[in-house]
Amino acid sequence: MPKRIFPFFSYIFHPVFIPIYATLFYLFSNHSYFFNKEKYLVLLEVTIITFIIPVLFFFLLRATGRITSIMIPELSERKFPLVVQSFLLILLVKKSITLELYPELHFFMLGALTSTLIALILLFANKKASLHMTGLSALTFFVFGLSMHHHTANTGLVIFLVLMNGLVASSRLIMEAHTPKELVIGVLTGSIPQILLLFLWL
Repeated sequence: MPKRIFPFFSYIFHPVFIPIYATLFYLFSNHSYFFNKEKYLVLLEVTIITFIIPVLFFFLLRATGRITSIMIPELSERKFPLVVQSFLLILLVKKSITLELYPELHFFMLGALTSTLIALILLFANKKASLHMTGLSALTFFVFGLSMHHHTANTGLVIFLVLMNGLVASSRLIMEAHTPKELVIGVLTGSIPQILLLFLWL
């Protein structure tokens, strides 16, 4: 595979898209019991809070010189976006994706919040986790867990996501955005909270 193709995987699986992908799978999977209007309203809420608002913050930070790239390569550049993301996820799990209404998706977002806070704490210890791997590994375990929960065969999708984990990791290495150690930290940061929370809703 030509090296110039690999950055594509970093963009399509950018962390800002992961909550939307998880929500799409949750709402539109075979065992979804929501009305179409509710599905689109929930998807709109998640898109606004986890995508549109962070993107607007990105442009604001870039205009003020606080961020140089959408990939946020420097440790110092990552702190404020992660703080903002934490507050947005708290808003989401408290006011929109609640335990009573959407329990499985609530736990995914709660896991995402935990991962974000861990990544933020690591920054203060001068440790950098790959946020791409954090998000994608979390999504992989969520899809796997929800498939087990509903007793559905989403083997192809799970295999696809595992393959994407490998391609995104390769992309981050080729782009020289991360070291192998940072990729491993990212995988652990994303997957461990999701695995632990599986025991609460499986």
